[in-house]
Amino acid sequence: MSLKDEKVKEIIRHEAANFLSRESNRTSLITVTDIVLKDRGTRALVLFTVIPDHAEEAALDFLRRKRRDLRDHLKKHTKLRTIPFIDIMLDHGERNRQKIDELSSIDKQEEDDK
Repeated sequence: MSLKDEKVKEIIRHEAANFLSRESNRTSLITVTDIVLKDRGTRALVLFTVIPDHAEEAALDFLRRKRRDLRDHLKKHTKLRTIPFIDIMLDHGERNRQKIDELSSIDKQEEDDK
């Protein structure tokens, strides 16, 4: 991935996080974890996690409804030449990493107790 693509990803990630902190009702913590650029930067997939877990579906519905508003926010708050079309997806990889960390810390505690 080029340096330009990395910069674009970071700009979108930062502004998406700002947008979500302003627009969400704060009943759950929504964190933007990554941006995946597709089709030469004309499409962006926003990956996110939600705490607590049971709020994932509600957050996904909320974010899908707000895609157009997020794109408008990017138009107003960035100097990107091409504003990508936004798609939203839960970051299952991050959730799996958290589970592995949790399990490994439990295993370590059990070893220390022996």
